[in-house]
Amino acid sequence: MEQADRSLAGTDSTIMKGAVLGVILHDVCEEIRLEELRQILGARRVEPSFKHATPEYVRFEKPPVVEQLEPVLLASGEKLIPQIKYYDYGVVSVLLQLEFAADWPGLVQLAARWVPSPELERQAQQIIRGRLEKILPAIVRPYSEWLSEDYYIFVLTEVPGNPQGFDLLSRHGPEIAQVLRGEQTPLARSINDDVLQSSLFYYPNDLVVVAWNAALVYDTPAGAETSVQILEYANSQLLEFRHYDEWLTRELAGVYASLKHRAGILRRWTMRAEALRLNSITVEVTELVERSDNAIKFVSDMYSARLYRLAAVKVGVPEYKNLVNEKLRIAEGLYRSLIDEFHQSRGFVLEVMVVIILVIELVYLFRGKY
Repeated sequence: MEQADRSLAGTDSTIMKGAVLGVILHDVCEEIRLEELRQILGARRVEPSFKHATPEYVRFEKPPVVEQLEPVLLASGEKLIPQIKYYDYGVVSVLLQLEFAADWPGLVQLAARWVPSPELERQAQQIIRGRLEKILPAIVRPYSEWLSEDYYIFVLTEVPGNPQGFDLLSRHGPEIAQVLRGEQTPLARSINDDVLQSSLFYYPNDLVVVAWNAALVYDTPAGAETSVQILEYANSQLLEFRHYDEWLTRELAGVYASLKHRAGILRRWTMRAEALRLNSITVEVTELVERSDNAIKFVSDMYSARLYRLAAVKVGVPEYKNLVNEKLRIAEGLYRSLIDEFHQSRGFVLEVMVVIILVIELVYLFRGKY
């Protein structure tokens, strides 16, 4: 471990201190009952932290439950500090923290090793599976297969000379781009510009640069905590919208397949059951989307709101949200079409029954005359 530290660090005047945070999220169930979970774990709730004083209503609607675990020692000798966060909408986030002291070449080397990191992902999955049995009473409708997202955050809390955020970006933009892309080789200028354009400053001595799979945060420990929470939350939303998208895709495909294999009167007569099931799913997904979308409020905190919008766009939340909304519109249209066909079929059957009754009555009428 000491040799690894020496290989990352340059001279004392160039050494930065901070941590790499691997944020590994899994969508494990439809809902987690947080109050039950707190009783099971004896764990604390977490409220979002902000860079300046804010009113009470800037908060999580249902604050996630946080559980601290014992450090994990990797085969390389590196020590990870794990934290689990449980969200009420069924997402479990494992944050694995690796502290470092390094110069810029050392940080680039470290990022190339950890972005992405199958080893961290395996560790996170083992941690979650190890906790699920204990928290099972608080789990609602667990999934047999989990969707996952991973995101990496490089937090710089000590940089020699305490440069302003803008100066740090100007002087070390190419290295920052390499870190966020996990590349050891310097990148082309166009790639650097693309990565660095998604940057945000609030105070003179802070900086956040957000890429689709990683971010760099230069701030005080308290300020960095704000940014980490928001980046983690944006990725949890992405995971939820991915889940809803796949769910609706499967359900719509099932309805299309069902309609394809049924023909004529039989197909129309079974429309009502298909329509009601589809409508039930549409209502359920709409409710879940709203719950996920409104989980946290940034009404009065400008920095948090701006960072959330920036992170959401970079990781792809709006694209998946639009996909989900489009499929909800398709499902609603299909529901109306199925109901219309069912009513047409029922009307046709009723008309046939009336005709049959009339024919029978006429038969009896004429038989009675002769």
